[in-house]
Amino acid sequence: MQTIILGGGCFWCTESVFLSVKGVQSVISGYMGGDAVSANYEAVCGGNTGHVEVIKVEFDESIVPLEVILDVFFATHDPTTMDRQGNDVGSQYRSVVFYTDETQKPTIDRTINKLRDMGINVVTEVHPAVEFYQAEDTHQDFFNRNPGQAYCNFAIPPKLAKLRKEFSQYMVS
Repeated sequence: MQTIILGGGCFWCTESVFLSVKGVQSVISGYMGGDAVSANYEAVCGGNTGHVEVIKVEFDESIVPLEVILDVFFATHDPTTMDRQGNDVGSQYRSVVFYTDETQKPTIDRTINKLRDMGINVVTEVHPAVEFYQAEDTHQDFFNRNPGQAYCNFAIPPKLAKLRKEFSQYMVS
């Protein structure tokens, strides 16, 4: 089992994508990478903590390798915009990968370099994982529990459609 922490905008959106990937054992929304000694939704969204909205993804690499996790991540958010994903603006929405094991870093670097070789100006930050603050219960499995939420209905279906189109063999049936 491996764990990686990904920040690609609103954690409601990234969580929904990775809950749909085979081999993913758990997805927990939370906060990481800030200077404050604690984090919660109001403080992080206020932009005062330096934290990023992230998801902690635990996955079985015998079913879905790290390369695929990263390919899904980069395909379902915009890694070329600094501190912004769609309508979500602020450093708490920046594109970032926090690795939990040094052996993950070469794969992350290769994935980013592959995108750059394709002419994609990736601004995604890469850092070793630091303290993870789990988000409040209301933010866990958010879209499944709030299917009528307007923002989610605008932002998540296109990501899931892209996942189905480009990674169908890795989608939960």
